[in-house]
Amino acid sequence: MAQAAKLSQEETGSSGVPFRVPGPISKVTETWRRLTQFLHDVRVEMRHVNWPSRSDVVSTTVVVSVTVAFFGVFFWMTDLVFGRLYLYVSNYFQHH
Repeated sequence: MAQAAKLSQEETGSSGVPFRVPGPISKVTETWRRLTQFLHDVRVEMRHVNWPSRSDVVSTTVVVSVTVAFFGVFFWMTDLVFGRLYLYVSNYFQHH
């Protein structure tokens, strides 16, 4: 039995050391192996994600939209007030 295993190793050229592909081909195969491992890991992690319900998404979207609208109007009014104040002060000092 041991002799058959030795004969099998001699036929395949294997000495127990893993076969290595030289040069740029090894970089391609390593990149491919890393990419497939990454995609596998992404798939596993995506199964653990706790996705929000539709009502949660809708209510959060409404809150964000109302908040953005409020601050948009607030900053527009603030800009308007400070712009007029600047013009008033600027005109005051130009005439005096």
